[in-house]
Amino acid sequence: MPHLSIPSQAQLSWQQTETNAFFHFGLNTFTGREWGDGTESPSVFNPSTLDCLQWARVARAGGFQIAILTAKHHDGFCLWPTKTTNYSVKSAPWKNGGGDLVREFTDAFRSEGLKVGLYLSPWDRHEPSYGDSPCYNDFYCEQLTELLTGYGELHEVWFDGACTEGSNGTRQKYDWERFFQLVKELQPGAVTFGDGGTDVRWCGNERGFSGETCWSTVDPNRIRFPGDSGICEANDATVNANCSRMLNEGEEPLPGESSIWRPAECDVSIRPGWFYHDSEDHEVRTVDNLVDLYFQSVGRNSLLLLNMPPTPEGLIHPVDAERVLAFRREIDRCFSVDLARNARVADGGGGALVDGSPDTWWDFPEACAAVEIWLERRAFIGIISLREAVQFGQRVAAWRLEATRTGEDWIPVASGTTVGLKRLVRVPPFEAAAVRLVIERSLGSPVLTGISLYL
Repeated sequence: MPHLSIPSQAQLSWQQTETNAFFHFGLNTFTGREWGDGTESPSVFNPSTLDCLQWARVARAGGFQIAILTAKHHDGFCLWPTKTTNYSVKSAPWKNGGGDLVREFTDAFRSEGLKVGLYLSPWDRHEPSYGDSPCYNDFYCEQLTELLTGYGELHEVWFDGACTEGSNGTRQKYDWERFFQLVKELQPGAVTFGDGGTDVRWCGNERGFSGETCWSTVDPNRIRFPGDSGICEANDATVNANCSRMLNEGEEPLPGESSIWRPAECDVSIRPGWFYHDSEDHEVRTVDNLVDLYFQSVGRNSLLLLNMPPTPEGLIHPVDAERVLAFRREIDRCFSVDLARNARVADGGGGALVDGSPDTWWDFPEACAAVEIWLERRAFIGIISLREAVQFGQRVAAWRLEATRTGEDWIPVASGTTVGLKRLVRVPPFEAAAVRLVIERSLGSPVLTGISLYL
């Protein structure tokens, strides 16, 4: 039976993609800025060889399954011909004002078999009504409705948390509940991200990692600032250590508390900046660094959202593309041979743990229990993968793994707290004939869907 909070099907399907792609593209690409102020002229927006299909092929080869485009960043410039403002592609020289980059993006990625999402910044430094909260919220919902109804099925809608005062000197108050409800009505299969989100939470940093302990649950009553709607604003989290910690680690669900399922998304750019700058061509993340990010996000019960900013020409830079493809090759190599596959599980009912299927599971008979896995032959092990059947709730709170070469002396080799959808641990390679997983603490009987071992 489910225990406490459990994921919706949309949340579960989203996290199972593991790695998704982000594309920051807009006026900043041409001005060299990270945050435009809304005074930049649309005349600078003119990608000479824009090819969203090239973006999509890089993303597909990199193993990404969902791609998200910045349809509007903080400068307020819209990459689709919105009816709400002239500050958009229809005022740009690109395609003589007849272009629609959101359309080209969604069509290209779907043609390559990828799902799509869109980012729409609530902070708009160009729109005069910003700061007049009711008026701007109406304006923003018009833009959001255009994107939710005009570009087919979306799988993630990304709301940035940045917020400031408008030209009238009044701080804008976003109507988050209205924004989220609009998504649920018009795109019920999409997850939302923003200020913690109703479906997905920010991991508390923009460095691409979640906590060693990472629950997929939080208590929204404890991630709250005076005057907001119960959703922690990203900017505030950076100066509120307690909120940042809760976003990074989540919170253990406890009976009688109002915990909700809100898994973590780890957003990070492949370059120092979110938008392309040619001065950063020599600062693209290395393959080893990208692999580290994978282990510190996906391997900690989170999702990795990697940004690849296109160039002013409208292409993914060759260095970025090469690193992404090499990253995927290295991940595939690391997990190519599961040493636990076809192993003998001491308890016959535990065969589901090593059959490699995500659709089978084994529930331990009690909250604190152990299971032994005997390999076909002795082997060196350097990576441990544990996976919970989170459709029944996240339960494991502490575990350890022991190994033996002879069947007599069991030596501890790894330990941890949470597991969740996937927990990956790298250890100095050790030789073993068998391993023993010991669940030291669990919220109810543990339900695991897999244990894998890799060199």
